[in-house]
Amino acid sequence: MLVRRLRGLPPIDLRRSLSPLVASAQDPTIRLRDQAVVRALSSPEGPATLELRREGDGFLGRAWGAGATWALDAAPGLLGAHDDRDGFEPWRHDVLARADRAHPSLRIVRSGLIHDLLVPTILAQRVTAGEAARSWTRLVRRWGRPAPGPHGLLLAPGADELAATPYWAFHELGVERSRAVTIARACRRLDRLQEAVDLPPPAALERLTAIPGLGPWTAALVLRVAAGHADAVEVGDYHVKNHVAWALACEARAHDGRMLELLEPFAGHRGRVVRLLLAGAPRAPAFGPRKRVVPVDHL
Repeated sequence: MLVRRLRGLPPIDLRRSLSPLVASAQDPTIRLRDQAVVRALSSPEGPATLELRREGDGFLGRAWGAGATWALDAAPGLLGAHDDRDGFEPWRHDVLARADRAHPSLRIVRSGLIHDLLVPTILAQRVTAGEAARSWTRLVRRWGRPAPGPHGLLLAPGADELAATPYWAFHELGVERSRAVTIARACRRLDRLQEAVDLPPPAALERLTAIPGLGPWTAALVLRVAAGHADAVEVGDYHVKNHVAWALACEARAHDGRMLELLEPFAGHRGRVVRLLLAGAPRAPAFGPRKRVVPVDHL
């Protein structure tokens, strides 16, 4: 076990800032609380379990496994150390300003790992959140392996294993052929995709979306957390465009173009605006019964 104390970090709402790393309420790879987080990860140096616990004005970090040093080196980014709010002007809109005041410690974090975000985000394509959560939990429990350390977490299956898994093996997990093929295809190119965390945002987006099945929605959600891209917007989301339009223009329904138009004054921080509005602004009114999103094979 390695131990490191982390000081000089910005204030962070741990649960809300790291919530994109939690794929389901029963996610076997992570435990997130107000004062601590424990997560299993597959780093470039090997598997690890990282525990970060609030201690005074900082955090106490502990890590186990071959990737322990890498995990502790990446821990400041996971706690928002690289989040730069320069140029962010929430005062441009009253609703956004109120959301920012309500959640001043919401940070854009940087995990440094594409794989941890990529597979659960692909699983969330074109299905409900509940369906995606169940598929992720089943996938990890079926093919994952015990993580290092005493916390009893599971490591998500590695890219090589998922790349070699036939699409029909995903059926029992509630995953149809389209998403299964996309997972395998992306995992075969994981080394190239991992390089995106260190590329400028436009190049990083281009790198991810070059893989068939990885569109702007998937790429934005992955890069906002893996690379800490505060400007990444999940174009193509069924709900987000309406939420943004309602908060910024009192328009109950909108298309992606209108959402981007409303977000343009916040260029450089559009993903931050989306996260703040989702956290602290009223949701758009619902009309009619809740829509169930049905996956469509797009191959």
